Order: sequence, then C-alpha cells, then structure tokens
Amino acid sequence: MFRFILIGFVIIGLMPLASNAQTDSIGKLSLSGYLEVYATRDINATPTNERPGFFFNYRRTNEVAVNLAYLKAYYETNRTRMSLGLMAGNYVQYNMASEPPTLRPLYEAYAGVKLSTTKDIWLDAGVLPSHIGMESPEGKNQWTLTRSLAGETTPYYETGLRLLYRTQNKHWLMGLYVLNGWQHIQRIEANSTPSFGTQLTYTPSDKFLVNYSTFIGNEFPDSAQQWRYFNNLYSVFSLSERWSMNVGFDIGFEQRAPSSATYNIWYTPYMNLRYQFATKWFACVRGEYYSDRNQVIAKTKTSNGFQTLGYSLNVDCAITSKAMWRIEYRGFNSKDAIFYGTTDKTQSNFYNGFTTCLAFSF
Repeated sequence: MFRFILIGFVIIGLMPLASNAQTDSIGKLSLSGYLEVYATRDINATPTNERPGFFFNYRRTNEVAVNLAYLKAYYETNRTRMSLGLMAGNYVQYNMASEPPTLRPLYEAYAGVKLSTTKDIWLDAGVLPSHIGMESPEGKNQWTLTRSLAGETTPYYETGLRLLYRTQNKHWLMGLYVLNGWQHIQRIEANSTPSFGTQLTYTPSDKFLVNYSTFIGNEFPDSAQQWRYFNNLYSVFSLSERWSMNVGFDIGFEQRAPSSATYNIWYTPYMNLRYQFATKWFACVRGEYYSDRNQVIAKTKTSNGFQTLGYSLNVDCAITSKAMWRIEYRGFNSKDAIFYGTTDKTQSNFYNGFTTCLAFSF
C-alpha cells in the first residue's frame, strides 16, 4: 500500500508536465484515476464476511469496502507509447493473490512501438489488459455492477507480447499474443512453455461489435503438460435508441492428463439486456449459465462440479459523466449444494445477495 501511495504522489506530481505535453506534437501524457466503493448484503450466511470463492470483485460482504482504486499515466508519441497503472482494493487482494507481493499493485505496465509509418501496427510488451472477454475490473464502464461468471473465471490481465493491427477504416482489429500463461505476471514454477492468443474484432459502426478471442497454453509444469484451448465469442449491439444487448459464449478444453487424447470441457453462455429509461438512468438484466462439471476452473469438490445458473438486475444512475451510483440484486441456482444456507451449518443450492456502489473516475 505504501508503494502505491508513494508512486501515486509521483504521478500526481507530473500533472503540470501533462498540461504542457498535451500541446506538444511530439508526445502527449494523460492521467486518469478510478475509485469504486461498495457495500453488500447477502441473504445466505457468510460467516467469514466473504462471498463464494468465484467472486474476485465485490468479495467482502456486510461491510463497506473499496473494490478498486487506481492511478494511471499514459504517454504516447507518433511511434511509441507507455502505460503505467497502480492499484489497491479487494480486487487486488483476491485476484492477484498468486502473484509476488511486489507485483500485485500493477494494474497495467507496458511499453509499445509502432512498427509502420503508414499503417496502424503496434507491438506492446508488459502487463496488459486481457484480450479475452468484454468485461474489465473497472466497473463504471460495465453494464452490470458485478462481473459475470465468464468474466470472473477468465483473465483480467496478461503478461507478454501483443501485436495489434487496426485497418484504416477502423472496422477491423487483429491481435496476436505470446504470453506467460493464463492470467500471470510471473510464470508458474517449473513452467517454461509460452502461451498464445489471438483476437479478431469487427466494428462496422458504433452500434455493433463482434469479437472472437482464443487462448492456447499449458498451466502445469513442463514435466506434466496439459494443454488448454479456450474460445471466447461475444457481440454488443444496439436494438434501438434505448435498448442494447450483448451476448456471448465461452468454451474451453483441457487435457485430462499429460499427453491425453481426452479433454475436460467447460462452457458458459451469457446475455445482458440494457434499457435507458431516463437521461441518466439505466437498468440491466443478466442471464448466464456456467458448466464446469470436471472443475477445471471452478473448484467445488462435489459430484456434479460447478453447474450454475446466474441472474441479476441492476439499476444505475449516472450522477455526472464522472460519477455513478448503482444497486444490484444477484442470485445463483446450482446443481449441487455449494453455498451456505441461512446459517453456516447448512448448505444450499441457492444464493442471493444485494450490492450497491459509488464509482468515480477522472
């Protein structure tokens, strides 16, 4: 935390330079920040003040907490760019728990070079935002208050190299990735195999987007390689001036044993329907289903694994362009009794809870 505060003051100290650099044709420095404070109340028992283990955001319950706070500096010239973001909050506590303590505050840390003077081709290296999925840790820009099961069980960040090409008309984005693995800054022990990813995004207008991303990698030591293949497909589109929808489907395959010809499979379809019912007011309903019977990603230690239906309804108020208030009801219905019941002595197939938050950005 001390390192985060110290470097934060350094970034803030650069603000006078940023105001001068923005008029500089050589380079431009931009600064941004984000703070999200939330409170939850669950109907199920939560004896440790923690929601189930598949929550990496908004994990604490029956208290007021900070989910994510960050400061980010971004610098770009005609041929180079650099981003450095430092963060704190429950997202860091839970989602970054497997990383070395010195690396956990890194929200982003990458540098890039433009490879062509005539085409939009960039090579970036470092800690990057994930190319998988349509959700990010920054809740204010998401349609739902909490993240989906698909979002919580796929990478929020990745480390390695990415090669991005955007067509001149901005309709197509293509990406190739060489990575340290499935959401790692530091590679796991005794693993030297690189992971790979691809991304293809088509955006013919501001009313329609479709994205297809892939991942191929090994999450086991070199002596016991079990290859994982993952596919992520989603689309975001406007139905009218007030109605919008996004739909997606993820499916993954992982070898059941080293050199095995059989695979464990997990998949999740999901959908959000959003309605703007006033100038500053929005509502969104979510439906999702997650099937991971062999517990590749979601560990339950039960006979049917994680086979769970999820649903939610949230209402948002955009107080200003920089501040948003939100409230959400969310529930789950699982095939096995994997949740606490009304007391910590009972188990239940159902889970229900409420979350509210205030989010600020600059």
